[in-house]
Amino acid sequence: MNPLLKHRTLSAAVLDQLRKSILDGTYPAGAQLRQDALAEAFQVSRIPIREALFQLDAEGLVRFVPQKGAVVAELSTAEIRDVFELRRLLEPRLLARSIPFLDAEDFARLDAQHDEMVTATAANDLGRWGQINADFHMALYARADLPRSLTIVQSLLQASDRYTRVHLSDVAGMGLVGMQRAVNEHATLAELSRAGDVMAACDFLDTHILTVQQDLLRELERSQREAMT
Repeated sequence: MNPLLKHRTLSAAVLDQLRKSILDGTYPAGAQLRQDALAEAFQVSRIPIREALFQLDAEGLVRFVPQKGAVVAELSTAEIRDVFELRRLLEPRLLARSIPFLDAEDFARLDAQHDEMVTATAANDLGRWGQINADFHMALYARADLPRSLTIVQSLLQASDRYTRVHLSDVAGMGLVGMQRAVNEHATLAELSRAGDVMAACDFLDTHILTVQQDLLRELERSQREAMT
């Protein structure tokens, strides 16, 4: 294998694993990510670790702090507002451009993803559920022919996933309610898109994103109040 290609493949593998560990809470908010310890754990040099941390910084999952180095970014209401407001700007636009060009193969893929989400919900598999959720949204927008916007939205969905997992992992049972609601709303999005009703689909998508944002803000603000008492 070309040494450069091998290096890039190794860096990508490290990046994927670190991202997964942050999203699933293995590395919680505020955790210090020491390059030497990570290099030892992954049995690699510090170069791919450093590259992965810089990429995670760009994605908003990691912050570089003086005297501490890389730490897992804290959850914040400001970021929730920023991420979801951007999603509300970009995703309806992508959906409007994509719907007229979605074909039978695209809808078969959406149906399969919906079935997978039903299964993940029944199993309370948050990790799998979050990935399917992002994949479903990206599949809806696949025919938009707006590659730069798609790349941005993919990153925003990734940021959303971290907050959504925290919200859905509550022990009071509301997480399951939220997962089931999302499953039902995804089915409606697919139906409206299949019918070619662009305006209704885009309006419903905007409400879908806004509802999740409001739920997350309430949950995070509640958690912050409890932490202060």
